Amino acid sequence: MKFKSIALAVALSSCMGAVAAQQPAAQPQPQQQAPAQAQQLTQEQQAQLARQDAELTNAATQVVQMIDANRVGEVWDLSTDAVKRIVPKDSFVQQVSADRQRLGAPTARGQAVVTRTQFQEGGEVPAGLYINVAFPTTFANNAEPVRELVSFRLDEDQVWRLSGYSLR
Repeated sequence: MKFKSIALAVALSSCMGAVAAQQPAAQPQPQQQAPAQAQQLTQEQQAQLARQDAELTNAATQVVQMIDANRVGEVWDLSTDAVKRIVPKDSFVQQVSADRQRLGAPTARGQAVVTRTQFQEGGEVPAGLYINVAFPTTFANNAEPVRELVSFRLDEDQVWRLSGYSLR
């Protein structure tokens, strides 16, 4: 199984501090929240989602800054045991480092886009609710922006933890 084909394969515990879940009670999460669906939420629920988006965007920013600082191994060191069994440290560090070396240093990171995804049992990714934070990032050796994706999973203890990093 290739690392690049699994955007969420590296489940990492949050070195920045876990972000507590702030899901609205009894509100099912869509795969991606469309504007029409957002209108069905109460103002309080919309505010909760906005706070959650801001917190996870801040956490994702800290993750990419660690990777910018060439602390890829430290990011992997924080991963859960389950992920360490799926993606060896050397593979993760080599892949991310090779991608970053090929692309060069980041020169601009655009506005984050936050989406929510629900994965079911039986797939390549562990079942659960995920929040993905994607940055359009321009690198020194690549004129076109690349999607830099940081993913979080709502763990069984209702805490959001880092679950992946990829460049596409």
